[in-house]
Amino acid sequence: MTKFVKGNEAVVIGALYAGCDVYFGYPITPASEIAHAAAKWFPAVGREFLQAECETASINMVYGAAAAGGLAMTATSGPGMSLMQEGLSYMAGAELPGVIVNIMRAGPGLGNVYPEQGDYNQSVKGGGHGNYSCVVLAPASVQEMCDMTMRAFELSFKHMTPAIVLADGLLGQMMETLTLPEQELPKQETSAWAVHGTAATRRNLITSIYLDAATQEEHNLRLQEKYAEMRGDACHDAYLCDDADLVLVAYGISSRIARTAADTLREEGAKVGVFRPLTLSPFPDQALCDTLSGRKIMVVELSAGQFRDDVIFRMAKTSGRCSAVALCNHMGGIIVTVNEVIEQARALLKS
Repeated sequence: MTKFVKGNEAVVIGALYAGCDVYFGYPITPASEIAHAAAKWFPAVGREFLQAECETASINMVYGAAAAGGLAMTATSGPGMSLMQEGLSYMAGAELPGVIVNIMRAGPGLGNVYPEQGDYNQSVKGGGHGNYSCVVLAPASVQEMCDMTMRAFELSFKHMTPAIVLADGLLGQMMETLTLPEQELPKQETSAWAVHGTAATRRNLITSIYLDAATQEEHNLRLQEKYAEMRGDACHDAYLCDDADLVLVAYGISSRIARTAADTLREEGAKVGVFRPLTLSPFPDQALCDTLSGRKIMVVELSAGQFRDDVIFRMAKTSGRCSAVALCNHMGGIIVTVNEVIEQARALLKS
């Protein structure tokens, strides 16, 4: 079955098919349709919806529901995501699953409601305190807004850490055809760690505080081992990269712009491909290095170069070397055009 829906609505569909029990949220443009759709569809299928008084309350409600074994989520945009950082750190420290959807808008501060990708560092590097990591997925279509929301729940439970679906205002607001999932994900068993208020779970303890320094370090070391294991779930898409002289590196909506530019340049005889990380955390470091080695590189993004800087860092960290990486970008809610990418790519190929 197919539906013609907004990306924000596809998120809610994906959450329901993932078995999400409860949605907590506070509306904010350009993510408000997620809360609107959840308010309509969650109660209709016997799930819970609660509009919180603010974003800080939302993330702490997700924490509480997760501690009780519930499959919970929230959604917001940049200013709200900033308010959720402490709760995210608490969830990661307590090793609780949950999904947060960030429909990015321009910043900093209140900025405006137009699309941007300036929240990259906040999500991928961990915007809260401490040595923690979240799973971060980057959809590029309405279909992926649904599918990656489902995958976010899977990976969040698998690694017992929060998962973020990082999209932008364009993906949230655009409408495309969505093929509904064939079936719901299986229900997760939580009695081994959650607090259900039963005699069997009475000894389960949810905490992120260890007052003894050595114990706290041991906890951190164990978390780092878990994050290292997460790398096995890194994934990417390489489009026309096998013979490429130039590879455009992009995620989310920028990857669609890059792909159209690559197709146009191929028609002109230029060998251009696109590398797109599907998971920004864990990042597909080795695949990135293998694909970009010996080729010219240009990053396309809607931020000041946060993603480009990370591409340089990850190449250097993985391979010990990094070629020059060009940048084609806009900020403030201005979208990079296909023609801008093509013009910069032509100049780079001639250099």
